[in-house]
Amino acid sequence: MHEENVIIKLARPDSPRYNLSREAEIIKVLEGRGITPALIEYGTFEGLDYLIRRFAPGEPILYADVEKQHLIEIVKKTALLDALGIDHGQIQGGKHIIIGKGVWIIDFEKAGFRKPKNLTSAIAMLFLNDNSISKRIITKFGLNSDFLSLIMEAAEEYKRSRNVEGILSLISSL
Repeated sequence: MHEENVIIKLARPDSPRYNLSREAEIIKVLEGRGITPALIEYGTFEGLDYLIRRFAPGEPILYADVEKQHLIEIVKKTALLDALGIDHGQIQGGKHIIIGKGVWIIDFEKAGFRKPKNLTSAIAMLFLNDNSISKRIITKFGLNSDFLSLIMEAAEEYKRSRNVEGILSLISSL
């Protein structure tokens, strides 16, 4: 018998908006892309939606020791989400990016096929906003206002052109 760690999500009966079908659909679209753990099963149990997906080993970026390779993975994965037209909707909070041996993005319950801004939200969370994540990263990598201005310019260029190379180049220089 094969054992693996999974996450089981069951819709709450007291939440009229909580429907897991869209999240299951998005996880299926992302299958095999290394962004989020695979969906094992989706269905209904006693009238409530449920989904089972593989567990994402690691800890939320809010608490994790972030390395340069993690930052590069976050950029690549959020840019891929943008290219696929999927907006996560909650990247900026930090609870949905899991840092372990790699990087996982989880909890697509508020995601949708709408104008995506995953990468720019991630850049704001990691470097530009005044939060515990950016403070740790700025301190760890010794970033100054010049670097922060450059990353903001690169994010603006990405918004215009969808060219991620400027951001990746800056982060690779850390």
